[in-house]
Amino acid sequence: MSVHSMVTGEAVVLNLRPAPVVMRAAAALIDAIVLVIALFVLLLYLVGPALDRMDPAAAQATLLTSVIAVVVGAPLLWETFSHGRSLGKLALGLQVMRDDGGAIQFRHAALRALTGFLELWMTASALALLVSMFNARGKRLGDMAAGTTVLLVRQSRRRPELPPLPERLGPWSQVADLGRLPDDLALAVTRFLRQAPQMTPAHREMTAQRLVAAVGPYVTPGPPPGIHPEEFLVGVIAERRDRDHQILTARRARSDRAAERIRALQL
Repeated sequence: MSVHSMVTGEAVVLNLRPAPVVMRAAAALIDAIVLVIALFVLLLYLVGPALDRMDPAAAQATLLTSVIAVVVGAPLLWETFSHGRSLGKLALGLQVMRDDGGAIQFRHAALRALTGFLELWMTASALALLVSMFNARGKRLGDMAAGTTVLLVRQSRRRPELPPLPERLGPWSQVADLGRLPDDLALAVTRFLRQAPQMTPAHREMTAQRLVAAVGPYVTPGPPPGIHPEEFLVGVIAERRDRDHQILTARRARSDRAAERIRALQL
């Protein structure tokens, strides 16, 4: 399956694979089993006893409301609060993401859940499977309406370690100001560095240059002469990581000393 490139708001090109149709179907099956069990419990123990005391019209409306609440409301809440990771997707390492690489929000989850009632439940997933098979990115109708894609985000259980500060950037690190670097941009750089080995050389070079341009306004001084863009990004993240570690270590030391003084006063 081809790699799907996403360009985020920080000018990062993410190479993530669209989830195979088989994996999407398996995730949907897991979700469906959980939902059916939840619906069964709801109808048997909560709604069922009340239906006997209702007139036929009210009982029918209550039953329909309960079904919609489970098969539409539950997926809507799952994907909204987990940013696209339902139980089935979480189990198989899948995630729903916007086409621009961002996390989905309520409106995206709502469109997927509402269309899912038709293409997943009303047609026993036949419509979703048919549409996904003929779409280049494996999208179903809900993805097309919401502008989302289901991606394979768990390639391995262990993430690759980030390299340490390059020796050539030692003098630069002594005077570098990284305090204004936004957390989301630092995260984008970190993701790129982890995924860089899987990128094509041209793609990797282009992404590194874009990220250096995005980092430029927040990091001074800029790259020293002769430093490759990706090497500079490694230096930025490594130095930021080391400084954060030093700050946390100092805070922990102060906390330990304060705790010792409190214990001494209590003796």
